[in-house]
Amino acid sequence: MRRPQHSDRQPALRGGPDPGPEGRLTVRLLGPLEVVVGARTVELTAGRLRTLLATLAMSAGRPVTVDHLAMAVWGQDFPVDVPRTVSTYMTRLRTTLGAGSIVFNPAGYVLRAAPEDVDALRFDMLLNAAAQAVDPLREAELVDEAVTLWRGVPFEGVRSAWLDTTEVPRMVDRYLSAVERRADQLVSVGRSADLLPQLRELTIRFPLRESLWARLLVALDRCDRPVEALEQYKLIRGRINRELGVDPGPELQRIYRELLGHTLDSSVARPDPPLQVVPRQLPADVNGFAGRTAEVEELDDLLDDGAGQGVRPARIVVIDGTEGVGKTALAVHWAHQVAHRFPDGQLYVDLHGDDPASRVTSPARAIDALLDSLQVPAHNRPGSVEGQAALFRSMLSGRRVLTVLDNARDADQVRPLLPGGPGCVALVTARTPLTGIVVALGARVLRLDRPNIDEARQLLAHRLGVDRVRAEPDAVAEIIESCARLPLALARVATSADTARPLAEVAARLRNKRMKAI
Repeated sequence: MRRPQHSDRQPALRGGPDPGPEGRLTVRLLGPLEVVVGARTVELTAGRLRTLLATLAMSAGRPVTVDHLAMAVWGQDFPVDVPRTVSTYMTRLRTTLGAGSIVFNPAGYVLRAAPEDVDALRFDMLLNAAAQAVDPLREAELVDEAVTLWRGVPFEGVRSAWLDTTEVPRMVDRYLSAVERRADQLVSVGRSADLLPQLRELTIRFPLRESLWARLLVALDRCDRPVEALEQYKLIRGRINRELGVDPGPELQRIYRELLGHTLDSSVARPDPPLQVVPRQLPADVNGFAGRTAEVEELDDLLDDGAGQGVRPARIVVIDGTEGVGKTALAVHWAHQVAHRFPDGQLYVDLHGDDPASRVTSPARAIDALLDSLQVPAHNRPGSVEGQAALFRSMLSGRRVLTVLDNARDADQVRPLLPGGPGCVALVTARTPLTGIVVALGARVLRLDRPNIDEARQLLAHRLGVDRVRAEPDAVAEIIESCARLPLALARVATSADTARPLAEVAARLRNKRMKAI
């Protein structure tokens, strides 16, 4: 695709969303598309205008690039002149919604609507607030309000392969998790009968989501219908066995045993029983990690992006950069810093993507290692990589787990190892850009460059001692130059440097070695 040359003449955005003279703009995406401007319902009959508005609405109040809009509307079948074509459609959309509804600034197009006036964003905001609520009653109110925003399938009537493969699965998964939380709350206060119609409908629509079936069985038992609950268990067990080639997971099997013994108690209503051994697989943090303050802050921002504002946290982050630039060190250090935010575990796999092809970790071996970490018995695993990847996502659904996939070779190696639930984060390191992951799954990218001189000096000070580095500034500068500011090379030099030998000798040795190489 040719890079767009932005030339829209609309005024730049100043300030936040402004309803303008046309009135408040409301967009409903959690079902058939509905648009209201002031008191006027707006009908968008053109399919691309509907897709354009839905894409803008998912970033209400924030700029959306021309590239992103083109991908959402046209997929890979781009028009000849992308900027001009997008501008033409924007003019038509403004004509329908009102002249002030969409503005353009150097970062892209902005829909001037408040996030809370887009039901999909409000849904995220409510669930984020519920997750932070201290009062259980307030949490229940927020979850209930979020669930009631749904009117059907998200983006119904909006055609976009990008929305279908990114936003729809994410929002459906978050909706189902919210329904399950609400079910647990209603069971705990004796309102199981209220759940049955919705749970029956959802288990038909999502027949392999075991956590929904678990709540249906619990609700039936609470309504004094244990025989029906047992019949439903046999139904889901047969379906899972036929389609995945495995038995139901531990939660369903436990509920089944307790149904047989008529000993089902309130504890089974918990949505996500903890693993017997929570995996804590991160390698040791880097001794004397220094610098990279801006990069650590950017990773923190990616994790927290939009918390409480209706925008989902980043779920997949790719750190790419040249050999020796410190990708693994940064990933492991940051993972240790945020590990407490992932109480259900931290997984780590070295994919050996920079090794010869014969030593690269295959997706099959990697997913097998991850399932081992989650204590899934070998006889319960599907035979295909695709089936095992689906099982892995099911195991993480509703949990908060951090997965570090180190030294990835390409997108195909990584794709089966990525979680699906919004509570999980995958941190991937690679030497080359993983374009397939970025484009298809909306991964965020952090390109790691060599540290600056001050950061390189700080790294050596941590390894060699502040006084020693301060005493020989010229030698330190030469060492940094000889190592091309690469953290891995600097760490190796610092590790091998004799504490009794002046740094000037270390610098001279590196200089001689460099001269011989020339």
